[in-house]
Amino acid sequence: MRSWVPVPGSTKALLVQEALAAFGARGYEAVGVTELATSAGVTIGSLYHHFGSKAGLYDVVRTDVERRVLDRMEGAAAVRDTREPGGLAAVLLVGYDYLVGSGFARLLAEPRPDEIGGADPSGSSSDPIAVFLADTADADEAPIGSLLLAAWRQALAEASARLQAGGDAASVRRALAAVLGDRAGIGASA
Repeated sequence: MRSWVPVPGSTKALLVQEALAAFGARGYEAVGVTELATSAGVTIGSLYHHFGSKAGLYDVVRTDVERRVLDRMEGAAAVRDTREPGGLAAVLLVGYDYLVGSGFARLLAEPRPDEIGGADPSGSSSDPIAVFLADTADADEAPIGSLLLAAWRQALAEASARLQAGGDAASVRRALAAVLGDRAGIGASA
């Protein structure tokens, strides 16, 4: 849970709002501090004052979105038996639908910048989604969670690219559902 809630209209809130939109649509590397500050109507110095760096702002935004999607996925897991066919698929599709519908698909499609090239490619030590999937899906030391996470992140990246190009993500969702074994449409979005 966030230790702070930005005051609406404050410099900090404006920066977070712009970062959610920019990082959510285009990812970390494609977004610059000048763009963020200009879009928020604040100075670059304000960004550095409140967040220390672009990475600091990204971390705040990424952590917030991870918590939002994890809350939804945990809720879905609480009402579905994730050991039965379609159960885990429904959980992952709930997360996918939320991220695509909210415009945050690209944000969670990519690894955190501090994890790129790290010793643990799954990011399980600091990635709450990876930890959740490992706890929920792994069995007999089989890395089911990390494999599902890779497919889920790739679907998010593909959906984001299609939406950025003016298309839609419906076929990506169907493909993800098929990969997850949800051919019957369990977990179909509303």
